[in-house]
Amino acid sequence: MIATLRGKLVASEGARGVIDVNGVGWEVFATRRAFEEWTDQDEVLVHVSTQVREDAIQLFGFPSDLDRRAFEVVLGVDGFGPRMALAALDGLPLPDLHKAVESDDVRSLSRIPGVGAKKAQRLALELKGKLPVDFAVTAGAARTKARPEEDKLALALAQLQYGKSEIDRARAALAEQGLADAPLEQRVSAALRVLAGNRG
Repeated sequence: MIATLRGKLVASEGARGVIDVNGVGWEVFATRRAFEEWTDQDEVLVHVSTQVREDAIQLFGFPSDLDRRAFEVVLGVDGFGPRMALAALDGLPLPDLHKAVESDDVRSLSRIPGVGAKKAQRLALELKGKLPVDFAVTAGAARTKARPEEDKLALALAQLQYGKSEIDRARAALAEQGLADAPLEQRVSAALRVLAGNRG
C-alpha cells in the first residue's frame, strides 16, 4: 500500500487534487485545508490512506500522519465511508473534532456536511477516547521540572481554549476520581467530560 507521496500539488478542485511525483500525477482526495496548505509549495509530503474497493483504488491524503490516523479511526464508525470520514475532518479540524466528541457536543458534530443528529450522536459514542490528538509541549514547558504531567494537561486544555479556572477545576475533579497518574490522553478525555458537565 502507498503510505506517503512527496511531490508538488499541480491541480485541485473540491476534494480532489493531483500530486506530481517525478512526472507522474497521483489522484489524491483531501480536505480543503490540506489543499490550501499545499498550494504554492515547491514540495509537499502527503500522508496517504489507501482505500481499496472492488472497482477502484483511491488515495486519501493528509498533511500529517496524525490526521491520517484520525481519518482511519472515523472510518471505523458505522455508516462512515471514506468520503464521509474525509468530510468529518474537513468540517472540523482534528482538535475541534476531538473536543466535540469527548464533550458530547452533538450540535457541533451536526454541522459536518452530511451528518445529521443521529450520525452526530453515533460519532460521539463510537469515537470517544479513540481519536489521536497531538498535545505538543513547548520547549519552555518541557524544561519545567515542577509537576510536568500537570503542565501537559494544562497545556492540552489551554490549546482547546479552556481558561485557568476551568483547568484548575478539571485537575481537582481528576484527583477526586483517582486519575492523577493516568495516561495523558485518558486524563484529557476525563477532563473534557468534567468540563462539559460544568458548562452544561
